Amino acid sequence: MFLSVDTVLVLISTALVLLMHAGFVLVEVGFNREKNALNITMKNMLAISLGPILFYFVGFALTFGSDIAGLVGFSGFLLKDIDMGLTIPLSAFFAFQAVFAATGATIVSGAVAERIKFSAFAIFTVFLLIVIYPIVGHWIWGGGWLVSRGFVDFAGSTVVHSVGGWAALVGAFLLGPRIGKFVDGKPKAIPGHNIPLGALGVIILWFGWFGFNTGSALSAEDPSLIGNVFTITLLGAAAGVVSTLFVTSIKYKKPDVSLTLNGALIGLVSITAGAAVLSPLGAIIVGAISGVVLVYAIEFFDRIKIDDPVGAITVHGVGGALGTVAVGLFATDGGLFYGGGAELLTIQIIGVAAVFVYTVATSLIAFKVIEKVFGLRVSELEEKNGLDISEHGSYAYSNLFHSEQLKPVHE
Repeated sequence: MFLSVDTVLVLISTALVLLMHAGFVLVEVGFNREKNALNITMKNMLAISLGPILFYFVGFALTFGSDIAGLVGFSGFLLKDIDMGLTIPLSAFFAFQAVFAATGATIVSGAVAERIKFSAFAIFTVFLLIVIYPIVGHWIWGGGWLVSRGFVDFAGSTVVHSVGGWAALVGAFLLGPRIGKFVDGKPKAIPGHNIPLGALGVIILWFGWFGFNTGSALSAEDPSLIGNVFTITLLGAAAGVVSTLFVTSIKYKKPDVSLTLNGALIGLVSITAGAAVLSPLGAIIVGAISGVVLVYAIEFFDRIKIDDPVGAITVHGVGGALGTVAVGLFATDGGLFYGGGAELLTIQIIGVAAVFVYTVATSLIAFKVIEKVFGLRVSELEEKNGLDISEHGSYAYSNLFHSEQLKPVHE
């Protein structure tokens, strides 16, 4: 009986995580300019599709295969010759993990939007899915050195979100800012063309996140656990929204819409690591803190001239790290604020630092090689005209074909 219920839980959760990619598309399209809408859509479709295929051939085995020195797995290629002792079919577990892997790649898309070559993004996505993500996944979920020391990341604040966020940081740094982003050294806002579309994307992501977190339990046998995870997911996002709205209202005299939308996302990211070990009050506190951090982290990256059109580095990289460390403080079993001492907090900090170093180092190598061999950034003319026409030969909106400001590159 429980085998059937557990399998249904995981498969429904898998579908919800896949639906999150619709949210990513809408957020990225809405927060960017209309002349790049098709390019953003295509990058996300690529990540969604490459993720499961590469995870089937390589990533799953490196993540969950037989452990080698706590660093990498190496069995289960093509889902063969592996026995994980699961209470659900291996195929269901694979599908759930495969859509997680695709999510990590999708995060990078937003931070490098409007200026990266489609081919360069595709090559890096392959690298992330077969080299970066599976290794970190093994360390934390596959029996590697971090989980063996007690590291906690229930649903991927670090494995999925920080990996995607730190890779995005490297990509955005090497690409440089979009044309017109900085004027006389000062950041200039480049408004997205459809913020309500982005808001719809945020709500879809929030909806899908219930599967992202609740499905990570892999079992419905303990109703109190999945009920608590569901509640933590709801409260963390809500607290992120409220705190961001409050801070921006004071700081900028009016509530900032795009930042408040990202407040929901960073709230979700920050409670994902501890979704099974936080109390409802703890989730509200962590989500609220993350919403405040969001505002100042976005400003920090602007000051150091890192151009991130959708705030992905802050939401996923910073939010993931903050949420993972927060487990060491707010976990009801082992957290510092619950009498658990500093042991859990220490390993959480070590894990966050290790993943940051590994992801940044490997991403830097990959992006540099891609830049040298294939080129990383589109030309100035292509960027001004928009990547839709230069990379895909069309525009998402018919009115752009008649714009006097935009001249198709191929004319």
